Amino acid sequence: MGLCVCTGASMTCSFGAAPSTLNVLPTNRVVTSTPLANIMDNIPIVNIPPFGMCNTPSNPMVAAATAAAQGVLTPQPCIPVTVAPWVPGSPQVLIGNMPALNNDSKLMCSYGGVIQFSAPGQGTIQVP
Repeated sequence: MGLCVCTGASMTCSFGAAPSTLNVLPTNRVVTSTPLANIMDNIPIVNIPPFGMCNTPSNPMVAAATAAAQGVLTPQPCIPVTVAPWVPGSPQVLIGNMPALNNDSKLMCSYGGVIQFSAPGQGTIQVP
């Protein structure tokens, strides 16, 4: 059992230097004080803002800057590249015909980072 997350939920990326905040567009038509998220709220910049600076060499910008610095790891802006939905979500609760996003869900960045929630946001509901 977890909490359904909403806009304003705090997130971290395992390769990002700063936390970020989930942004959920009010398209799912769920009546709550803040828009609730589903597993498809995974769009970079729109739903998932940057996480400060990225420190993984699997990010091409970090790799290029590190090579230019003669092998010294050189972090670059952390712009998430997320192509798959959040997993696992809560399939027992549907929001906009998709499983609700809960605070235990994780999202993979194409550069290897794991995005997860540190706080579910205000206006959350408990989901199975």
